[in-house]
Amino acid sequence: MDLNADLGESFGSWRMGDDAAMFQFVTSANVACGFHAGDPVTMLDSCRAAFELDVTVGAHVGYRDLAGFGRRSLDMSFDELFGDVLYQLGALDGVAHAVGASVDYVKPHGALYNRTFHDAEQAAAVVAAIHAYDEGLPVLGLPGSELLKHAGDAGHPVFREAFVDRAYLPDGTLLQRSQDGAVLHDVGPIVERAVRLALKGEVVAVDGTVVRVDPDSLCIHGDTPGAVGMAAAVRSGLQDAGVELQPFA
Repeated sequence: MDLNADLGESFGSWRMGDDAAMFQFVTSANVACGFHAGDPVTMLDSCRAAFELDVTVGAHVGYRDLAGFGRRSLDMSFDELFGDVLYQLGALDGVAHAVGASVDYVKPHGALYNRTFHDAEQAAAVVAAIHAYDEGLPVLGLPGSELLKHAGDAGHPVFREAFVDRAYLPDGTLLQRSQDGAVLHDVGPIVERAVRLALKGEVVAVDGTVVRVDPDSLCIHGDTPGAVGMAAAVRSGLQDAGVELQPFA
């Protein structure tokens, strides 16, 4: 099982999370590409850390929305979104190449991640940009999403993701962050959820429904308060349960 986190999200003097600590616990890092978060120096630091610790780098592409941290859904034309995703891929891959690393998969961020679950046009634009950049680049996303459908149809390896620190709805989508209880903080139940996801491929939704997700990767949000302790506990819990941790890409 892969364990990933959204990292490299600091911008200038504004610090987000404890990347130096988080890199110690994950096998894959979704690195912000400068549109929803991140800047050239942060991208460089993130790629260096990933290379030194043998952590796989993924391009965490998002809407051009620094003020909203990429969590506001934007109506964009196909060409606008195509260009923005292509720009972000090129930026992060160039930085990664300079330090000996490489971009080995793509995962949309925030509102773009949620939008491409159901919006076929935006999903097609994201996949078209990925395909134009690298026809074999893997794509990480939510099971049943338009994103993974389009990526698979285009010939990209697709991998399913589950979240250990987010509340689920019965249809397998995530409870919106604006709703109470959308983000989980209690480490004990989070570790239990991670182990259940890894061993049984299922998660319990907010109404008690058991949802089948069969994930290839488990995500911990690096910007969540207490994320480092949570990541350490989840990694330890998975290993204690006999789960081997390795990158999916």
